[in-house]
Amino acid sequence: MIKIDEELLDFISHAAKNTHPNEFAAFLREEKEIISEVIFSPFSIFGRNSSTISHFSLPIDVSIVGTVHSHPSANGSPSREDLNFFLRYGKVHIIICYPYNRNDLFFYSREGENLAYELV
Repeated sequence: MIKIDEELLDFISHAAKNTHPNEFAAFLREEKEIISEVIFSPFSIFGRNSSTISHFSLPIDVSIVGTVHSHPSANGSPSREDLNFFLRYGKVHIIICYPYNRNDLFFYSREGENLAYELV
């Protein structure tokens, strides 16, 4: 089961609301088996239909375990592009969809399977 800091979920929700109607995307950092931080990459582009995050500007960091991004619609399912992206970056991927509340969060594996999570 994925463990995630409860305050981090509030931050993710706030970031999605502030970026709307554009998507946002970032990396997730895990410490002591708890996802506890969002890492925004310089040179990222947040757009209406997609976001691009630059992994080239990140330091080598084994604590980065996946990604988070928003969907400005009520659809929390990963697109084909999302699934291709998941395969490249870590083991946990979060999609938060409009209206960006806690029940609008979806956790996926790198293969696109739903993951259970626990707030800590």
